[in-house]
Amino acid sequence: MGLYLSHPSSLEHDTGAHPENASRLRAIEAKLDDAGWPGLQRIEAPAATREQLARVHTPEHIDAIQEFSARGGGMIDIDTIASEGSFDAALHAAGGAVNAVERLLAGEDTFAFCGLRPPGHHAEAARAMGFCLFNNVATASAHAIEAAGAERVLVLDWDVHHGNGTEAIFAASDGVLYSSIHQWPLYPGTGAAEYVGTGPGEGFTVNLPVPPGSGSDMFLSLVQHVVVPIARDFQPGLVAISAGYDAHRDDPLAECAVDTLGFADMATTMRELAAELEVPILVCLEGGYDPDALAASVLATIEALRSNLEPSAAPVEPAMPFAQRHHERWPALAVR
Repeated sequence: MGLYLSHPSSLEHDTGAHPENASRLRAIEAKLDDAGWPGLQRIEAPAATREQLARVHTPEHIDAIQEFSARGGGMIDIDTIASEGSFDAALHAAGGAVNAVERLLAGEDTFAFCGLRPPGHHAEAARAMGFCLFNNVATASAHAIEAAGAERVLVLDWDVHHGNGTEAIFAASDGVLYSSIHQWPLYPGTGAAEYVGTGPGEGFTVNLPVPPGSGSDMFLSLVQHVVVPIARDFQPGLVAISAGYDAHRDDPLAECAVDTLGFADMATTMRELAAELEVPILVCLEGGYDPDALAASVLATIEALRSNLEPSAAPVEPAMPFAQRHHERWPALAVR
């Protein structure tokens, strides 16, 4: 059994005709409805507390989003919109991820999918950007370590855009290993392979930029041959996925070519890894702007996380300059 966390406030984050709009969740939930909510228990997401948000965001940022929404919202920047209902929606998006972590680490379930918006991985400690207000996966990861008993968290971000916010929040941490597969070059311009974190966190940022046109084989290969070996060395107590579906070949905002089966194969690989490590999986919705592709890919992800099927796509060996740069930190890659 898995969990699906949602909240009505997600639909009150009114972005108008913006690509990140409420129709995304409507499409996902209609697809899950048609499929009979396979193996899912539906949970209403609670709001995050200020204490939970303040582990990764400044008090000033939290206040600014609250006050901006209370004034009716508007354009935060050229990409990012808030409305009167956005602060409440953002609280529940972050709070749902936190609640999922608590349930997962209590041993109640093996995976949780947070069908909540706004997304979060671009939100930095003191800045909303890239459609994101609060960083949901970062809030949940920090809570897992500081309040829910996990010593370490692995975050895999397969959104087509680099999660600059998550990277920056944990750049100096050796408790969160952040790995991102993203199109390069593309917004927000961060995520160079050479950047590996800073201070105590050096080596715990793993950026895997891919060129436009990269498809399922490339993404899956990087998951299987880079992320999985590192995760085995790292031994996280929780696996978190920033699950953007804008690398889909039908998505209008980028130029990668992952298909629906590709997302299922990545999810299957992460399910098998989590089973090997005996840890649960948290999935936070990020991007994905073609409603049909998004809904089909979310359903495929959920079905993969609950199934016992083997991966259906053969892996393709990636080039491994990363292993040469990181072999001292991650011995499992040194011999590959």
